[in-house]
Amino acid sequence: QVQLVESGGGLVQAGGSLRLSCAASGRTFGGRAMGWFRQAPGKEREFVVVINWSDSSTIYADSVKGRFTISRDNAKNTVYLQMNDLKPEDTANYYCAAGYRTVVGTPAQRDFDFWGQGTQVTVSS
Repeated sequence: QVQLVESGGGLVQAGGSLRLSCAASGRTFGGRAMGWFRQAPGKEREFVVVINWSDSSTIYADSVKGRFTISRDNAKNTVYLQMNDLKPEDTANYYCAAGYRTVVGTPAQRDFDFWGQGTQVTVSS
């Protein structure tokens, strides 16, 4: 079984920055993609960003393009999400996700096989 452990959430003022981390542990993760989703209170979980291991290609949700950046550390099986210029609408529980398939097109929850427990990001106005 693969475990995903997130860290880095917290409270920040609008315009500020946070960096989330997600480490995959357990049996060797020979996956193809890792990414982030988020879920605000009363709303459905939505896609944020994914990075594919094979070629480092990325897909971003329109709402975060130009503000969020995903990166990876292959040796550590870890992905990072640098979030800049945060807005109150970015407030949500952020979930790390990992999967065995390269993700293309419009990413969905079904593209991923493992999920973290989530880390809360709160942006005050």
